[in-house]
Amino acid sequence: MQLGLKIDVDTFRGTRLGVLPLVRALDEAGVRGSFFFSVGPDNMGRHLWRLIKPQFLLKMLRSGGAKLYGWDILLRGTFWPGAVIGKAFGSIIRQTAASGHEVGLHAWDHHAWQMRMERGGAAFQAAQLKLGSAALAQILGRPPDCSAAPGWKCNDATLLAKAQLPFRYNSDVRGTGIFRPVVAGQPLAQPQIPTTLPTYDETIGRDGLTNAGYNDWMLSLLKPGAFNVLTIHAEVEGILCHNLFREFLAEVLRRGWKVVPLGALLPADVASLPTARVVPFTQLGREGWIAAQA
Repeated sequence: MQLGLKIDVDTFRGTRLGVLPLVRALDEAGVRGSFFFSVGPDNMGRHLWRLIKPQFLLKMLRSGGAKLYGWDILLRGTFWPGAVIGKAFGSIIRQTAASGHEVGLHAWDHHAWQMRMERGGAAFQAAQLKLGSAALAQILGRPPDCSAAPGWKCNDATLLAKAQLPFRYNSDVRGTGIFRPVVAGQPLAQPQIPTTLPTYDETIGRDGLTNAGYNDWMLSLLKPGAFNVLTIHAEVEGILCHNLFREFLAEVLRRGWKVVPLGALLPADVASLPTARVVPFTQLGREGWIAAQA
């Protein structure tokens, strides 16, 4: 029984405070995961304008957004230019890689990707990916070989732009199993490793779910003999919910699960993978659309 572990690092605060505690927790447990870093300016505070949207406001109230993410995240880039994450914390990114974890690209500008990737089109997406890949390559001393789109915002233009970069795989979508995406009738070479399980912010506070029952509920969603990928966030499981995650990890291992980086889930023969289109999908607990395996 394998559980793929994907760690998204969205922000300056998440990189500074959340990454190394997760690295230590995984090291102590003897397991490895896949960390996807945002490396450009942190402008996440500009999401505050989304509070006028009822769905986003309800999510922030339900998950306790200010307490969960911290005011430095919620205001960053709103009243002053966002700090460049990779420039400030390259040593943390290198330490993560040196600890044996997979390190891939999440974003150049996480906020810009979520808000502009659709209307910006292929040119905007390609530029963002090139900026992020170049910055991460400079930090690591090698090009990143995997990526994960911010907020699962991905379309055909994203897939084609990533096909021009040396990624072994991408994890841009929600779904049920590894597949090769199809664009304009043609399967692409880079496989997608989808997230299968819900995230903390999508579920906490819904139907009476609290931290006291969260781990038991998440454990009940793991399916032996099926494909399981969990996405956590440095801003959540690395900081405020760190002890909760440690308890979850310990129980997963006690039950005989093997926690692995996403790359370990790839088959030897990627060309034999099934194919599928990537389509928009509405995920309960998440504002707007996300990308999903058709």
